[in-house]
Amino acid sequence: MSENKIALALERLFDKHRIVFWYDAKQELRNDFESLALPGVEKLELLNNEYEIKYRILREQPEQKFLLYREGPQPVDLDNWLLDVQLAHGEFRTDQAALWLSELELGFQFVDLVQTHAEFFQAIKRREALKKWLKPDDTNGLIRVKMLAVCAGCEARIDAVIENLFQELADGRNDKSKLIERCGLDAFLWEQLLRIYDYHSPEKSLKDFLIKLFHDCYEMELEPGKYADLRKQVHGSENLPSRMSQDIQVFIKRWKDSRQFETGFEKLSAEVAELLGIEQDLAKRDFRQLIELDYFRLIDQKIISDLVKVVVERTVSGGDVALWVRRRRQGHWYREFRHLYEAIDYAAQFINTLGEANLTMDGLVDGVQRYSRFWYQLDQLYRKFTFHVRMSGQASLMSILTEQIENLYTNNYLLKINDCFQACVDEVQVWNARPITLQRNFFEHWVRPFLRKDNKVCVIISDAMRYEIGDELLSLIRQEDRYSAEIEVALAMLPSYTQLGMAALLPNKTLAITDNDTGTVLVDGQSSQGTASRNKILQAALKGRGQAVTAEDFMSMNRDDARELLKANDVVYIYHNRIDHTSDKMHSEGQAFEAAEQTLDDLVRLVKKLAAANANNLLITADHGFIYQHRVLDESDFSSVEAEGAHILYRDRRFVLGKGLTLSPALHTFSPAQLGLEGNIEVQIPKSINRLRLKGSGSRFVHGGASLQEVVIPVLKINKKRQSDVTSVEVEILRGASSVITAGQLAVTLYQSGPVTDKIQPRILRAGIYTEAGDLISDSHELTFDLSSENPRERELQIRFVLTRKADDANGQEVILKLEEKHAGTSHYKEYKSLRYVMRRSFTSDFDF
Repeated sequence: MSENKIALALERLFDKHRIVFWYDAKQELRNDFESLALPGVEKLELLNNEYEIKYRILREQPEQKFLLYREGPQPVDLDNWLLDVQLAHGEFRTDQAALWLSELELGFQFVDLVQTHAEFFQAIKRREALKKWLKPDDTNGLIRVKMLAVCAGCEARIDAVIENLFQELADGRNDKSKLIERCGLDAFLWEQLLRIYDYHSPEKSLKDFLIKLFHDCYEMELEPGKYADLRKQVHGSENLPSRMSQDIQVFIKRWKDSRQFETGFEKLSAEVAELLGIEQDLAKRDFRQLIELDYFRLIDQKIISDLVKVVVERTVSGGDVALWVRRRRQGHWYREFRHLYEAIDYAAQFINTLGEANLTMDGLVDGVQRYSRFWYQLDQLYRKFTFHVRMSGQASLMSILTEQIENLYTNNYLLKINDCFQACVDEVQVWNARPITLQRNFFEHWVRPFLRKDNKVCVIISDAMRYEIGDELLSLIRQEDRYSAEIEVALAMLPSYTQLGMAALLPNKTLAITDNDTGTVLVDGQSSQGTASRNKILQAALKGRGQAVTAEDFMSMNRDDARELLKANDVVYIYHNRIDHTSDKMHSEGQAFEAAEQTLDDLVRLVKKLAAANANNLLITADHGFIYQHRVLDESDFSSVEAEGAHILYRDRRFVLGKGLTLSPALHTFSPAQLGLEGNIEVQIPKSINRLRLKGSGSRFVHGGASLQEVVIPVLKINKKRQSDVTSVEVEILRGASSVITAGQLAVTLYQSGPVTDKIQPRILRAGIYTEAGDLISDSHELTFDLSSENPRERELQIRFVLTRKADDANGQEVILKLEEKHAGTSHYKEYKSLRYVMRRSFTSDFDF
């Protein structure tokens, strides 16, 4: 031992003691003693002069610090005249255990701990790691917990140690476990698992503890006594050990919710599920029993499989399905199965909405109005269902439900509603639906009023954004802070194709389809095909104060360029094209609804960029809508006749342009005057939702005809406000009949004070029960309050808190149920609301029955 280390060790001892004894048992450190110089410390050697030294250090110099050195071992207690002084003061030891204690600044009372776990202390890195965590009031038990944490490489908590050991088990390694065994800490670990989790087994092992953990948690959530076969399988005996404590439920909840260890949890959960025969057990259960459970991935699979069946059989309500899906959102595997849950929810809503719909109309105007108020929701639900099924990648699992929804959508809704609407179309002589604004009047009706007030306006035109997509966009924009928005309806031109719709949205006096095979539309005699042509028309109509750009070009501008564009123009038209661009091709028409989802994201970002460039007034509309049926079409979906005539200029799947077109009962023929067009180009469209055959073209995504989905288009009016207008929904804690906690669990009702709307947004809270000192004594729940029901009873959320054994230490004291909310953009929480209870648990509350 170096002289420097001796000096440092002695200085630490003299910080605590006035008198320090040094027994040089091996008689090899005299030179170190003689050369040692400690400020303020007098050195004395014990040479059969104990009585003299005792008188001196206690009577003559009671304030002086002394180092008492003896060359040789410590005398036996009966012969040690200074034993009482030594016991009252300190001893400097030079054996290895003493050196470690000195290095760690631990008292000699921990020598047995150091000697017992010598393997642990031999590594410098382990000693250094442990020293950082040591505190003056540490006990043997606390130090061993910290030693376990050093071995496991985690925080100094038993549950953290177990999480790390489980992760290692999942990874197929055992380095940390072996280190704990080598350091002699395994027995202490099992003692802690017995004390905290009531784990005892004749053959203790991490794998055995893991199996018992999952088994008991699964059983505790279900009916006790139903799993004798499982218990026998796990333990190999009918003499069943007692169930682990409720602390294990809290542990497993935190473990599975941990981002750090979730992969390990999932792997081990799957292994244990196979060992316990969970799949076979779930097959016998009603899925309603399992809604709150998420220990095994198989549980979600069972619930989803059964939900598909009951929705198809229509034995459950849409409201029940929505509630079950919402409750599953809190589960561990929801992210993996999100699209399946969402698809089932939308399917149930579709069936319920269709069942309540009255699909009749009293004329063209009534049909358009009813569609824009109610019926569009069925197209929206069908789109959302189909999108989530596709995103789930589980076509086989969802096939029976998909087939039912496709049949209902096509036969009971889409065909039925458009057969009725076609009868209304057949009755009109001129394509109009007053008081609904016709698309060609868009500029005068919606844009011109801004100019009259010397206000600038930006117009976004998204190709094929039909009304139901516009309605969803409305909600998304309203959810953004400081944005107000409203939606109105317009009637698209016929035929409902891009060239005519885009032309009609420009300032115009006359519209005419060119007498050639391009389908190009002239606005006041000028071609409107392409952004450059539309820009010329805007420039002419607005005396140089209008401009047309593509969405791609605008989004690529920096802020200064975007602001300059808006500053230099009174009207800016921005053309966005994703839905039509993706879906109007045979090889990609199946991605129509994915394109719709991306369009919503595109348009929200576009609106925000415009607002950042100082655009306060925005309009969003479409050139036309579309029909889309996801499954392959039947022969009956095609027109029974082909369009014929003297001169056919342009063919599409939903319309034909030409001259001298042959009349047919299966086709509706319009003169240009009936459609408000100049020239002599006639238009034919197949009736209802029928398609015309066209080689090399897709047939599921179509537009150009007169179905409600094609001709009812949205006009969104958006304004950017100066002040915040978004709040979060309020949540109350409803106190029960008692404010006393007498059992191992506490059921609490949380009440969402109002429905979630676009401007009153969901609130996410963390809930748990804490002591006055801030210690969590229950499991913790992350709760999302996003209920939109107007019925107050449907906005109540029942939560069950499971108390840990730490709650016993708070018996007779006040504890606090806290709702906490995360500070925006941080990982820190602030208290939202709280409610106090008194913990008054009887010893009988520890019994399960």
